[in-house]
Amino acid sequence: MILELWMVGLAIAVLLFIRVPVGLAFIGPSLWYALADGRSAGFSLKTTFDGLNSFPLLAVPLFILVGVLANRLGIADRLYEFCLAALGRLRGNLAYVNVGSAVGFSWMSGSALADVAGLGKMQIPQMVKAGYPHGFASGLTASSSLISPVMPPSIPAVIYAATATVSTGALFAASVLPAFAMAAGLCVYIFIWTARRPQFTSVPFDRGRFTSASIGAVGPLLTPVILLGGILSGLFTPTEAASVAVLYMLILGLVYRTARIRVLVQAARETAVITGGIMLILGAAALLGLILTRAHVSRDVAEFLTGVSGNPWIFMLLVNIILLILGCLIDATAIILVTVPVLLPIAVGFGIDPIYFGVVMIINLMIGLLTPPVGSVLYITSSVTGKPVDVIFRGVAPFLIPLLLVLIVVTALPGVVLWLPGLLGF
Repeated sequence: MILELWMVGLAIAVLLFIRVPVGLAFIGPSLWYALADGRSAGFSLKTTFDGLNSFPLLAVPLFILVGVLANRLGIADRLYEFCLAALGRLRGNLAYVNVGSAVGFSWMSGSALADVAGLGKMQIPQMVKAGYPHGFASGLTASSSLISPVMPPSIPAVIYAATATVSTGALFAASVLPAFAMAAGLCVYIFIWTARRPQFTSVPFDRGRFTSASIGAVGPLLTPVILLGGILSGLFTPTEAASVAVLYMLILGLVYRTARIRVLVQAARETAVITGGIMLILGAAALLGLILTRAHVSRDVAEFLTGVSGNPWIFMLLVNIILLILGCLIDATAIILVTVPVLLPIAVGFGIDPIYFGVVMIINLMIGLLTPPVGSVLYITSSVTGKPVDVIFRGVAPFLIPLLLVLIVVTALPGVVLWLPGLLGF
């Protein structure tokens, strides 16, 4: 069946090239291969649905709903106002506010798309109105949105943990410092960029405005305390924590008087659409993963990678290169589901910690959201701003430098990733 396997790979590549949705591009060729291998259609469908039959994966639509509600109920607006009041005295203040609000929003949303779609509508127009070049404003907004899927609660982390059968809480804890490192890297770039542009001045600190914004942000800022405090203390499972977070968002919406029926229906519809796309990819990738396993692809890849070098650092370098390339071409969810069963056993054989490996993988794949031809964050930013994708990417390109430097540091220093989980006893 070697020829058939190559035909499956070619068919998937062609379908992705002509921009067929990832889930459909995976499931069609995979179903054909299963039938050619003597498997029934019922077996293929069962494998597909079994890939979705996981309690930890229930957290995915719930965390998506948390992020959507934060946008729809005006909670993200309160975080933005708080950052604006707190960081106004800095030169290039709107750029720092962009990163700060992305960090704040990341505690509620595990999706870069939700971040850029929600906050981008506020951030980019205000930065352009204040005199920032459009490329810089849109590039920074797109880049800072990557903090959300790295910082817990991270949807890619939930999917990786379910696929690799590792602790979601440990993976969440391991992601905190790398996410802050990404924010710091972007801030260093902003400092260098604004240092040569004196026209971007600061504004005086307004104590009254800061006090008012702080009061308004108390509710949203308690979200990570409830969410991550519950998970890391062992009080909640990630799925239970996601349910509690949804309830908390609804309570905040009632307190702020923004939780109207029409808004909630729109939030439910948006969540259903996003979740449907992810679940299609999850099911299709489960079938493709079974095919790769039966074809002994894991063994062949292991023999190749270990044949190149027995050094674990060379292995991690190769993994970074492979994931960066794949991230440019395929959706991150699909890559996690297909490559983790192949690469993780090899990593463990090299003595590499699965939690550390997961964080490195997630950062790699999130950078892929900023790179064409797939680059879903580029397309969302384009739709928000009305600018062509190639213009958005030219604005994003300089910000890839600090993000790639953070990836190098995280890869080279596993202690950055594993220190907090160790401290918390994971």
